[in-house]
Amino acid sequence: MTLRTVLLGAVTAVAFNGAASAANFNGWYLSMEGGANWVADWDHVVSATTPGNASFDTGWAVLASVGYAFEGNWRTEFEVGYRSNNIDALTSGGGPITTTGDLWEGSFMVNALYDIRLGDKLGLSLGVGAGGDFADLSVNGGFAGSADDWTFAYQGIAGLNYAIGRQTSAFINYRYFRAHEPEFSFAAQGGPNINGDDFQKHTVTFGLRYALASPQTMSDVPPPMSQPPAAEPSGPSRQFIVFFGFNKYHLTTAALRVIAEAVIAAKEDGSATVIITGHTDTVGGGEFNQRLSMRRSNAVKAEMVRQGVSAAGINTTGRGENELLVQTTDNVKEPQNRRATIDVN
Repeated sequence: MTLRTVLLGAVTAVAFNGAASAANFNGWYLSMEGGANWVADWDHVVSATTPGNASFDTGWAVLASVGYAFEGNWRTEFEVGYRSNNIDALTSGGGPITTTGDLWEGSFMVNALYDIRLGDKLGLSLGVGAGGDFADLSVNGGFAGSADDWTFAYQGIAGLNYAIGRQTSAFINYRYFRAHEPEFSFAAQGGPNINGDDFQKHTVTFGLRYALASPQTMSDVPPPMSQPPAAEPSGPSRQFIVFFGFNKYHLTTAALRVIAEAVIAAKEDGSATVIITGHTDTVGGGEFNQRLSMRRSNAVKAEMVRQGVSAAGINTTGRGENELLVQTTDNVKEPQNRRATIDVN
């Protein structure tokens, strides 16, 4: 089984385990990171017949990405990277070709990542990527010169993320990167052709990720125009409260009991107007929470309609995290804030 198959299978399995939750923001983002890069010893063939080996010193890497975090857990991004390592030794047939030189590489990758929440601010990311790698090998010794090659590349990514603000996360990433069988021709400098196995690299970086859109962008969006405005109450209002699980809009057994009581109250007056308002806690971005609050109110409405209340008499809206029942700071899981209110007028 190839590494690519294992990585893709792992990410897919996580996607369906039900324990994961969304990234701390949604929409477009930028990230920058830098750190250390290691290149595994590289077996190659010199001039098509002579086996050789290259070893490399610890080097450095910088990477930048632009990506999009979807509602839920998935992200996709375009990544550019630069890695540089000095040559420790380059041998051919057991003898040295050079003891100096360097390898630098520019990579262009498309990544798919899945975020798993581990706490209020801490998360784990798993991902895979594929793209191209431009490698330049420069040597000094038996001959002096440089050669380069474009190759296919792929990588596996694992990272830890920590939300340090509503739009900013700090993270540490590990990448296992492979560039497929590079070939270097030094014929123009009077040197040999060198064809090798895959370059295998291990890169550890620290970085920052910044959301381009403010998490509050969608929080103040009014209810969709297709929903009729709420009627003025004609009598005493009765309110019922339905609570939800973290990041959920599915109705629990307790929620169904509360909704049944609201249905009875609505049916007592055939002209009653029902206003359902969804709410969330402060974990997650504003756009995500706005949509989640609407899904909660719509789930309650669907159940009331199923139990016989006319849909025409029910108005739904979502307030996201704007009207907290329990006042908290950002990124706090508060069960009483994950609710939908049913007002029967």
